[in-house]
Amino acid sequence: MRSKRKLLATAGICLVLAVIAVLVLSRAGVIPALIPGRQTRVSLIPNPRTTPDRIVNGAKGEVLRGVRYDAAYRAIPYPNGDVPSDRGACTEVIIRALRAAGFDLQQLIHEDMVSDFSAYPNLWGLRAPDSNIDHRRVPNHLAFMCRRGQVLPRSTAGASAAAWQPGDLVYWRLPISGATHCGVVSNDRGRSGLPLVLHNIGPAATQEDCLDRWEIIGHFRYPPQRSA
Repeated sequence: MRSKRKLLATAGICLVLAVIAVLVLSRAGVIPALIPGRQTRVSLIPNPRTTPDRIVNGAKGEVLRGVRYDAAYRAIPYPNGDVPSDRGACTEVIIRALRAAGFDLQQLIHEDMVSDFSAYPNLWGLRAPDSNIDHRRVPNHLAFMCRRGQVLPRSTAGASAAAWQPGDLVYWRLPISGATHCGVVSNDRGRSGLPLVLHNIGPAATQEDCLDRWEIIGHFRYPPQRSA
């Protein structure tokens, strides 16, 4: 009986230590590297010359800096305001990627909301735009991109797969919770044959082969590509 209790006590201690190790590794950004399909090592596009290249490099910067997931509300400057550079949610990946290409999504969404507040979802009980947070919310991204971006096919099958280009923006609906999520299409490809996606779903930003993992609710290009 005594040896059995000792064995159970030892197992309990091991379990606690394992949980602590997982938490520590998670906060350090090591856990994502252990998840199949995730790639935490990325390479910047050398000498980016095009807008899509700059957008991709901006998103890759989130991974290279090891940006931790943090969606907390913060008061920030306007325009070109930002939360601490080592923190951010999925929308920060897109915000910072577009800023790397010269587009301030904070100002763009704020000005569009000021011009037509009713065109944006009323999910947070606001009576007027809030430049601190509006551009950090996926539903507002979707509204803005549908109004001002280039709307592209959402399918990843067959010929539609070619529509996904580096620098494109993808928006998903996650299963079970129904929460929305977003990321930037990379210039790198995964084992699936589809482009990898740069995103931050926690604990830190990563590049992952996950384009068709969740329900795609939006595929956009910003700025819109002009037809020849």
